[in-house]
Amino acid sequence: MLSSRPYLVRAINEWIVDSGLTPHLLVSADHAGLDVPESTIKDGRVVLNIAPSAVRDLLIDSEMVTFVARFGGVSRAVTVPINAVEAVYARENGRGMMFPAEEGDETPESEAADPGDDNSGPERKTRPNLKVVK
Repeated sequence: MLSSRPYLVRAINEWIVDSGLTPHLLVSADHAGLDVPESTIKDGRVVLNIAPSAVRDLLIDSEMVTFVARFGGVSRAVTVPINAVEAVYARENGRGMMFPAEEGDETPESEAADPGDDNSGPERKTRPNLKVVK
């Protein structure tokens, strides 16, 4: 199954922009393929302003978030692997969505089970864990 992360990042970003707020990405700096200025990394994370007024050529696809932004007055291309995105939120009120670590690398239990194992049926699958956020 495809990862829902790129779809949710695009949707939450659009919702924040349509609300007249400033979308930010919280990104883990530990992922290979991350290309951001070293000065933006603090405590292993990067916060990136992706508002239309702050970036150019924003593209959020199934593998990467790419755009051009200015850092210290210098224009620079930024590349963020989609699995490095930990959250997308509005700067003004903090509303948005956080994502679990390494969502795309998880192996479903039904695929990880031994094919001859009698407990590999639907009753063995774990239930979704949802929380009410106010």
